[in-house]
Amino acid sequence: MKVIIRTFKLQLKHTFTISRRAYNSQPTLIVELQSEGYSGFGEATSNPYYNITVDSMRENLEKIIPIIKSITNETPEEFWNIADKLLRNDRFALCALDIAYNDLYARKKEKKLYELWGYSIDKNPKTDYTIGIDSIEKMVSKMEELPWPIYKIKLGTKEDIAIVAELRKHTNAIFRIDANCGWTVSETINNAIELKKLGVEFLEQPLKADDCEGHKEVFTHSVLPIIADESCIVEEDVVKCHNYFHGVNIKLVKCGGLTPARRMISEAKKLGMKTMVGCMTESSVGISAIAHLLPQLDYVDMDGTLLLAKDIATGVTISNGIVKYSELNGTGVRLIS
Repeated sequence: MKVIIRTFKLQLKHTFTISRRAYNSQPTLIVELQSEGYSGFGEATSNPYYNITVDSMRENLEKIIPIIKSITNETPEEFWNIADKLLRNDRFALCALDIAYNDLYARKKEKKLYELWGYSIDKNPKTDYTIGIDSIEKMVSKMEELPWPIYKIKLGTKEDIAIVAELRKHTNAIFRIDANCGWTVSETINNAIELKKLGVEFLEQPLKADDCEGHKEVFTHSVLPIIADESCIVEEDVVKCHNYFHGVNIKLVKCGGLTPARRMISEAKKLGMKTMVGCMTESSVGISAIAHLLPQLDYVDMDGTLLLAKDIATGVTISNGIVKYSELNGTGVRLIS
């Protein structure tokens, strides 16, 4: 099996701001695995919050290429177990490798990935579209630029309620709020009361990731459901979030790819928790991988490609929140020359 590693800088349409940083471009790493005339593609973006760069991912992947090249017809689960031992300290790189192998495996079987998994796509949830922190005027402008049925609104300012109240004047869409660890316990409980009146569906990660006592208090007293993000990184975190959150937002890059994400979704469902998968401003390579998990999800945030000024690949397409799959097998991705 041949391994090809590429890096890109994805330019965004607008400056994207959350409670802890702002950025205009997103570095990303693409892995291509070639075997028997087929190619599979995977992706992982850099992330300063987790101290991940494209250079560090490339370095870690290049060290294990001789081992990866020798792998032939292992199942994705068997492949992930091998790769996990080699990349235990870099789940972002593991994610890119795992997605690429899942894609390659399904293409060899001449099936789309969701078909290989036996999923029905009849009741797929719609994806939200994210509005980053900005002036109210610019946030309204971004909504008007792309009318959408569900908006995910980034908050973590001193004017959060006023922002949502103003945005509500311009749309009847469902609102979801992501504070990215930017609130206190009292802010969360009090904000939830006002935000519920403004048509907010749930709150995502209002408190710092390790504030267990705070999470429990918010879980007990919030009038809106609370979804874990930064508090739910890897598989063992799902059970830790039970009775502290109403659901989990799983990120492929943080948990190590599609293979562990499917196990996390299954575990969350067993515990009666809501399931969600989010993106990290990936190109169509990463976003198309997420799409094949849709039949197992209650919510999804896979708007990364919609935030880009220019994509580096083709794959799934999204219109008014509805995801349409590519005609190609696997994840349906093709890199743009």
